[in-house]
Amino acid sequence: MMDDYNVDVFVNRDDPIPTVVIDGSTPPRPRTPETPAEHSDAETPSVRKGLRGRFSAFKEKARIQDQLVEKLLSQVVPVDDAQIPQDEALKGGSPGVERPNFNLTTMSNNFRRFNARIGVVFVFQARVERLLSWKRPTHTLSFLAIYTFVCLDPYLLPLLPLTILLIGVLIPSFVARHPAAEFSLSSEQAIGYSPHGPPLAPAIQVKPVKELSRDFFRNMRDLQNSMEDFSQLHDGIIRLVVPRTNFSDEALSSALFVVLFVACLFMSIASNVLPWRLIFLTLGWAVTCMGHPAIQRQLQTAHEKHIHPQEEKARGWVEKWVERDVILDSAPETREVEIFELQRLSNAGEWEPWLFSASPYDPLSPSRIAGDRPVGTRFFEDVLPPKGWEWSEKKWALDLWSREWVEERIITGVEVETEGERWVYDIYDEQAAEKVGVVEQPTPVKGKDKAKLLSPKPSWEEGEDGDGRRGEWRRRRWVRLVKRKNIPETT
Repeated sequence: MMDDYNVDVFVNRDDPIPTVVIDGSTPPRPRTPETPAEHSDAETPSVRKGLRGRFSAFKEKARIQDQLVEKLLSQVVPVDDAQIPQDEALKGGSPGVERPNFNLTTMSNNFRRFNARIGVVFVFQARVERLLSWKRPTHTLSFLAIYTFVCLDPYLLPLLPLTILLIGVLIPSFVARHPAAEFSLSSEQAIGYSPHGPPLAPAIQVKPVKELSRDFFRNMRDLQNSMEDFSQLHDGIIRLVVPRTNFSDEALSSALFVVLFVACLFMSIASNVLPWRLIFLTLGWAVTCMGHPAIQRQLQTAHEKHIHPQEEKARGWVEKWVERDVILDSAPETREVEIFELQRLSNAGEWEPWLFSASPYDPLSPSRIAGDRPVGTRFFEDVLPPKGWEWSEKKWALDLWSREWVEERIITGVEVETEGERWVYDIYDEQAAEKVGVVEQPTPVKGKDKAKLLSPKPSWEEGEDGDGRRGEWRRRRWVRLVKRKNIPETT
């Protein structure tokens, strides 16, 4: 009796937590009603030593668990003993934290430990639902009184966890160690509660429920229902939010974006003057009162009579406003891309086609100064549009305004051809040609020879008209329009 007295477990022994059913969702499977034997708090028969003996002793009264384990194994374990795919270990994780890969044994062990300890969450959930559904009106009104004080004086908010710890944990623990004296109602003298004296009872110890016990299966029942609740809530939010925010209907999503943007502007200006205490107080009372059964019936009747007939009219008004005021681009975005055709002067004095490059390879380009060769493709047909784009025109067009792109890039040391084929030539650098090979120290000269050497020569950028000599490279620019490519839907 001592062990049962000082050990407490958190289990929801009340009615099962109801599963939320959202309109249009898949209804949950009917739950298996509990037999009268399942309401008993008695533990399972004594188990034998060893894991195999444990399961065999429980085999007669645990058919449901066997079916559950078999179903889980058939869904998780790969077919034909295939190896379970493993992810690479994460690098740079927190020191001392181990994140092992999936293992069926570890998964089974962790699930049993988790299910034996999750009862506190379900107890809290059941009590919150009981509080908001007005099962005990005195408790709900007390909650609303505390909520009103916190809304009117938000500085009381840090006091709540301390008060909960004091009243909900410490005082019950003290009363458990110092229980009141038992007396009969027929006795002439009632003995009041006295906290004096040494502890009379052992301290309460919170332990997980025993595996394969009735409480263990109650936790599995509530866990099953909570998973269904989460799935229903997740699917309902996806159906409500995603079609309106993922721009599948671009006009509707654009209208929603405009409304939210205006709301952000309004809140950024007026948020400091809004009575937030009164707003939260009103919302809290409204939400709590909506949980009362009588008010729920009134709201449902009002919705069917007044709101539901107007839903189609309101939806039609919104659709007309979106169709009338939201204008979308009908044509895809287009851009102009460029490619430079490079040719090189051969030793025979003829221009040879070299390649098509994304860079003009001008005399002062970094690759030219570094001595690198131009990069590109040799044929026009091999030039591809940028990633995510496709050709909007069938052919390339020669850029007839060659001087403009030269001036935009601030290219020097070139000669621009404004007529004909619009080539842009390198200017012949005579000084660079003379310095090819070993450079010797110049011998001193005098008189007329010195005057000839000191006479100014045309600069490399200016060139010399009529000399007919040009540099090693020439290039011209081709342009073509591209448009954004439609991305196919992935299943």
